[in-house]
Amino acid sequence: MILTNRWLSPGRFLVLGFAAVILLGTILLLLPISANPGVTIQPVDALFTSTSAVCVTGLIAIDTADHFSVFGRTVVALLIQIGGLGITSIGVTFILLAGKKIGLRERILVKEALNLDTLKGIVQLVKSVMLVTLSFEFVGMALSYIVFSQDYPPLSALGISAFHSIAAFNNSGFDILGGYQNLIPYRDNVLLNLTTCGLIIFGGLGFYVIREILHKRSLRNLSMNTKIVLTMTVSLLAIGTVLLKLTDDVTWLGAFFQSTSARTAGFSTYALGDFTTAGQFVLIILMFIGASPGSTGGGIKTTTTFTLLKSLFAFSTNRDCTAFRRKIPNESIMKAFIVTVLAFIVVCFMTLLICIIEPQFTFMQVLFEVVSGFGTVGLSTGITPDLADLSKVLLCLTMFIGRLGPLTMACIWVYQPSSNLSYVEERVTIG
Repeated sequence: MILTNRWLSPGRFLVLGFAAVILLGTILLLLPISANPGVTIQPVDALFTSTSAVCVTGLIAIDTADHFSVFGRTVVALLIQIGGLGITSIGVTFILLAGKKIGLRERILVKEALNLDTLKGIVQLVKSVMLVTLSFEFVGMALSYIVFSQDYPPLSALGISAFHSIAAFNNSGFDILGGYQNLIPYRDNVLLNLTTCGLIIFGGLGFYVIREILHKRSLRNLSMNTKIVLTMTVSLLAIGTVLLKLTDDVTWLGAFFQSTSARTAGFSTYALGDFTTAGQFVLIILMFIGASPGSTGGGIKTTTTFTLLKSLFAFSTNRDCTAFRRKIPNESIMKAFIVTVLAFIVVCFMTLLICIIEPQFTFMQVLFEVVSGFGTVGLSTGITPDLADLSKVLLCLTMFIGRLGPLTMACIWVYQPSSNLSYVEERVTIG
């Protein structure tokens, strides 16, 4: 059994599990074999890299290729894979490979980790998650190899392609090209841009949504949740592309790529520090919204944003909150408001602290960094390597909260059953 006692609730297990993987990753990255010859990895940088990888973020305090050896990069890739799939999904996979039975508590863990509403079909879903992940990553690696093989020896190109495919599908903006250049040298390469965007989009849809699309194959038969995810994904990609094209001097391909990447992936084909304030603000909004539930991405999620906007319109017009001829439950509306408010509080608090620690950076630079960390995106205006150690630790905490979700972090303690006592209502003046 994964859960051995009542104290270790699903929320606590997820928190402790991710923390344990981050700690293990930090230790491995501090080993001499993980560093390039003549390079010394500082503990805070190893912690930052491990946290960024497990939380599938992509923010880097030190360049991955310049500082880490092949072994170190392999560790980073494995941490990204574990972080993207989730420790529970990987744990259940090993249990299945061992031929053992999946118990109720393991099913509950997967349900919580993938943000599902039911325990039905959990084992089959985990199998689908693994199959879908490996399939997409293999195709992505093959297409990326076509590009990288033109600039690197075959073996190196294969390694870069594998790493890039894993990072892209898991919505983590790590690269191993060196020199903090990310994908800027390939900004005009249509194949690599579209391959990366495809991996990011499918990785950000959510495994349950992908499975439903593959099985039902008809928009009419899809659930309301899947329709919301698809609608929001297409809308945000289109709106983000147009706004970035209007605010900055980028190509349509570059605008589309950055609009896609801002949805928690973290790759960049332009120096974002050179973007206008309006362009950076567009990216901040996209990063804050993020990907979809049950995916490899972060943010408050597309469904949360949709529910929030729909409910605001419904309340202001005194109507029911509906979508696609279905009523959205009040419980979902309340959860959307709570998640958004908690996320806003985390971002504001961390931004304030880092602004105090780093007075040399502008408010927009710090806000961009914090939202990127919280949304597990990895985009940066270029200030990450120059941050103080305390700021890096605060960003690690921000990424950790963003990956697990502010609601999960707030609910890790077991609540006591509510009593029958109720108080007399009294109105509060609002607005």
